[in-house]
Amino acid sequence: MQLIGLTGGIASGKSTIASRLAEHGAVIVDADRIAREVVEPGRPALAAIAERFGPGVIAADGSLDRPALGAIVFADEESRLALNEITHPAVLAESTARFAAAGAADPDAIVVYDVPLLVESANEYPFDLVVVAHAAAPTRVERLVALRGMDRAEAERRIGAQATDEERLAVADVVIDTDGSLERTREQVDALWERLRSRDSG
Repeated sequence: MQLIGLTGGIASGKSTIASRLAEHGAVIVDADRIAREVVEPGRPALAAIAERFGPGVIAADGSLDRPALGAIVFADEESRLALNEITHPAVLAESTARFAAAGAADPDAIVVYDVPLLVESANEYPFDLVVVAHAAAPTRVERLVALRGMDRAEAERRIGAQATDEERLAVADVVIDTDGSLERTREQVDALWERLRSRDSG
């Protein structure tokens, strides 16, 4: 089994890369999806969040009130770090279990961990390769405005709140430049897949 880390900032084209790798046969483990699952009602992480941040972050139906929690953690760095200390280990444990399951099902599996906050996370991952989706900040702002209907100032704030391009590129083994056309991005992903397959058979 090969474990590939895939990261990139908001609107960097990471999902496009993950989708193309899935088309080729990669097993995709989505950190964002797991992060939502570990805070579902009845999960220990949700109880820990309620204990740390109070009942105001729990909705009437017992689920996490994301806007309420977001209002707290985006305004206060200490609160954001406290939330990460609860959620990151839970996400890591669940992700690790899925890596193991994929490897057990197919010893030759190429498992891609789609993890937006790779650089920001304190977790250590046993990656064979780290792939970074990269697009210039102005391109990403335009995508957020055009594709997600986001206010330009909010788009710039979101990008500014994440790791810098320099921090991400510093951990990259492979950089996929998504500033160009969709076809160009896919060509780079296809080349990456061939590289991974040759590693697998080598």
